[in-house]
Amino acid sequence: MTHFAKGEFEVKLIPQAEERDVPLLGRLTIDKVFHGDITGTSKGQMLSAKTAVPASAGYVAIERVEATINGRMGSFILQHNATMNKGEPMLNVIIVPDSGTDELTGIAGKLNIIIKEKKHFYEMEYTLPE
Repeated sequence: MTHFAKGEFEVKLIPQAEERDVPLLGRLTIDKVFHGDITGTSKGQMLSAKTAVPASAGYVAIERVEATINGRMGSFILQHNATMNKGEPMLNVIIVPDSGTDELTGIAGKLNIIIKEKKHFYEMEYTLPE
């Protein structure tokens, strides 16, 4: 059975110092607080790349979410893959298979991030073993 979760989150991205300077590449830590159907926090790492075209870029990220989802508590890992092609976004965020723990063991699915008026929202479609 497919379940849905939606709500809002705050995100704090912290640039990390690099031992070597590679132009246009960045490394950041991710700290999030989720509200709504998902209540909890996440911590992660992001690698980003800018291009000579201001509206084109890419990033990959991994974050570990510790939360309650619609009353079930546990953790899972999200994997991000995203690009911006001359202002046109493409985002793919999936739950890493077999990363769920406790009451979220066996969770599978995907998450979408929506940004409106500088606020971050999520919509997650997922399945759990019954």
